[in-house]
Amino acid sequence: MADTTRFHALARLSVLAFPALLGLLAPLVAAVAAPPASVTLPVSPAASAPAPVTPRTAKPTLGCLISPERVADIGSPVVGVVAEISVDNGTLVQAGQALVVLRSDVEQAGLNAAQARSAIEADVYAAKANLVLAHQRHARAVELVSEGFVSSQAVEQARAERDVADQKLQQARGQQTVSQQELRIVQAQLGQRTVRSPFRGVVVERFVNAGERVEDKPLLRLAMLDPLRVEIVMPASRWGSVEVNHTLSVVPELPGAVSMAARVTHVDKIIDAASNTFRVRLSLPNPGNRLPAGARCKVDEPGLSATSLPARGSL
Repeated sequence: MADTTRFHALARLSVLAFPALLGLLAPLVAAVAAPPASVTLPVSPAASAPAPVTPRTAKPTLGCLISPERVADIGSPVVGVVAEISVDNGTLVQAGQALVVLRSDVEQAGLNAAQARSAIEADVYAAKANLVLAHQRHARAVELVSEGFVSSQAVEQARAERDVADQKLQQARGQQTVSQQELRIVQAQLGQRTVRSPFRGVVVERFVNAGERVEDKPLLRLAMLDPLRVEIVMPASRWGSVEVNHTLSVVPELPGAVSMAARVTHVDKIIDAASNTFRVRLSLPNPGNRLPAGARCKVDEPGLSATSLPARGSL
């Protein structure tokens, strides 16, 4: 009974104190919910309008590709076994430099024999001596026939012997010429056993090693890197704007690359109907092989409008 009376007393006290608590919290709630006062800053007339933006005009360029001026798979004209190969991938070679040597024991022996035959002059000397003797016999016979010591038949016989001696001398000289020609043939056959570089360049790939048999497969792949070839695909709207011997500016897409001058060497005479483009070839000097082949590049052409550029990826 006492607990119940105490509970009812606390309830009446809470009801009486709640309105007073609401009165204390009302100003705080109103201050928090009120919107912040707006602050007005002075605005200058110049800052009220946005600054005009000047569009940046990109310099018209064409995509291009740098490639070797010439690539050749070097082979041997004869069948043989590789005796020596003096180059490897990346080796710089000069025109005429020996690259691969095939075994040439038989050809060397044939060369020695041909040199010995071409050096023999005994047949020529003997024919010359025989001709001199025949001339003397004929002259003596002519003197004797005038004095009546010999018949005219003896003179005719001496003349015939002189003519035969002259023909034998010509035959000996001809045989000597044939021996010299045979020597040149053997020398050429021996030269085929050495594979030489047809131009100045770099070895891209080596396909054989010493001891391998060579038949119809290439031995080496060479690439000429000075000058380089630059290929451009231009839109048909630019037909006639580029001619042979014109100079264009080429910028390789490589770190630290600078603009370089390249000369136009070829302009296609036929426009590709599918892409409405034509190709232009340039020659780019590359002293010291500073630039690698296979890199992409950009070509700046004076007077080229941005609207005439080919679509990206048309190369």
